[in-house]
Amino acid sequence: LPVGAFIGTGDYEYEFSAEDGGVGCMYKAIFVVVEKGQAEKVMDVAKGVGARGGTIINARGSGIHETSKLLNMEIEPEKEIVLMLTKTESADGIIKAVRDNMKIDQPGNGIIFVQTVSETYGILNA
Repeated sequence: LPVGAFIGTGDYEYEFSAEDGGVGCMYKAIFVVVEKGQAEKVMDVAKGVGARGGTIINARGSGIHETSKLLNMEIEPEKEIVLMLTKTESADGIIKAVRDNMKIDQPGNGIIFVQTVSETYGILNA
């Protein structure tokens, strides 16, 4: 799956164009990975700039800097992933608001990655 942007430890943005000269994608999937308890704040910020909703997924971190030991047992911190499906023209505003308010560019505050969505079903005015 091509990733349109990755924000958190560095900024990487990519431009895509339809290979057949057709219309580009109408939707983007914005994923925000934050510490447990921060997902509601992400949603409040995103809704404040036009997001219509999202899905909060519970997760565990397992990166090299994520685990610590207590009594010789590894502890993996709990994370939350916020998934928002939005129209392409709304994505940049949502990303900027979440990035700024959650201080994503500071280490340990989370990451954002964005994927283009080529097909959707059951979505009305996302």
